[in-house]
Amino acid sequence: MATNILMPALSPTMEKGNLAKWLKKEGDTIKSGDIIAEIETDKATMEVEAVDEGILAKILVPDGTADVAVNEIIGVIAAEGEDVKAASAPAKAEAPKAADAPKAEAAKAEAPAPAAAAPAAAAPAASSGERPFASPLARRLAKEAGLDLSKVQGSGPHGRIVEKDIEAAKAGGGAKAAPAAAPATAAPASAPKPAAAPLATGPSDEQVKKLFAADSYEEVPHDGMRKTIARRLLEAKQTVPHFYVTVDCELDALLKLRGELNAAAPEKDGKPAYKLSVNDMVIKALALALRAVPDANVSWTENAMLKHKHADVGVAVSIPGGLITPIIRDACHKSLSQISNEMKDMAARAKARKLKPEEYQGGTTAVSNLGMFGVKDFAAIVNPPHATILAVGAGEQRAVVKGGQLAVATVMSVTLSTDHRAVDGALGAELLAAFKGYIEKPMAMLV
Repeated sequence: MATNILMPALSPTMEKGNLAKWLKKEGDTIKSGDIIAEIETDKATMEVEAVDEGILAKILVPDGTADVAVNEIIGVIAAEGEDVKAASAPAKAEAPKAADAPKAEAAKAEAPAPAAAAPAAAAPAASSGERPFASPLARRLAKEAGLDLSKVQGSGPHGRIVEKDIEAAKAGGGAKAAPAAAPATAAPASAPKPAAAPLATGPSDEQVKKLFAADSYEEVPHDGMRKTIARRLLEAKQTVPHFYVTVDCELDALLKLRGELNAAAPEKDGKPAYKLSVNDMVIKALALALRAVPDANVSWTENAMLKHKHADVGVAVSIPGGLITPIIRDACHKSLSQISNEMKDMAARAKARKLKPEEYQGGTTAVSNLGMFGVKDFAAIVNPPHATILAVGAGEQRAVVKGGQLAVATVMSVTLSTDHRAVDGALGAELLAAFKGYIEKPMAMLV
């Protein structure tokens, strides 16, 4: 029996993606685990792994197609020994059905209310006759465990079956049965949701273009990454009540320790095993500060404060067309060399758009460092679900007063932006004081 290849959801929030490239062509034999295509999200390029085996009978969405909806059929796999042409025919035949949609909608509208509830209740199981909506990992685990995916209840986006659903089914001694349909008295599935108030976006395209001569500019369309950055930061700035705290940190002791640690790095394959940067030590210091001030290691939700057990520090990395924030997980328990090597690896893969979603989504705080560009100080925008972000400026020699005497010290200005709903002024100041303590007495980061 032919199996449809569906556009996968590569992250919980993904709704569309670009089908960048097919790595198999029609007629190729496919084995479970083969990489068959590359999908581009707004910030990464991900590989699609085959779960089913057979022959790639038909490619329905060609290379380079943009904005392919999650769960849309992108290809068809024929079973071993099945007629390839016959296997691809049903997928073709599905397209004309779209023309009948208005008639179906009209028929539903004319039907009495009790009858209308039945199609709504059956909606989640609509794909049961085809291929259960599941992630590639969930499919592989189900196959290994001998579970029937059609009887597993999905908890992912749009009812998608994910890894934890398979584990739950295995723990229960078998596949969980899907829940019974809601009674006819329940609210119809098609009931419209209240529309959220639109965010202010400024003047329209045409209004802006009228301000300039037609031949005085080049129009460069926004890509998915730039649209996502614009949307998220606009929402953050309009919905998160920011406040800012700035301190100056003396770096001389940290720079001395950094030089000594780099000089002591053992050789590995003819190269030092690590090379610490100031930013690596900033990441560690911020993680330790959050451990010392746990009330600041939080995320705001409307009904509760999420108090995190680990300090997962995101680090803003500039890449062509925008930025991405890979996350150093549980940074307070990692050595400086671990943080340094992990950061270098993820920064390189970020620039190649090869990060996995779990490597840049989530986190409990973030660091944005513009010191390498000579920026003295700036204020960053909090990126929810974070409640804080640390903006780091350049270290520079400044005149300071020590013991009533003028002296010269290397000083770095840092600004903590906070979500005032979650972190009050005194708490933000306490966190920044703890950070300053680790930066100015860096030996404490080694014990």
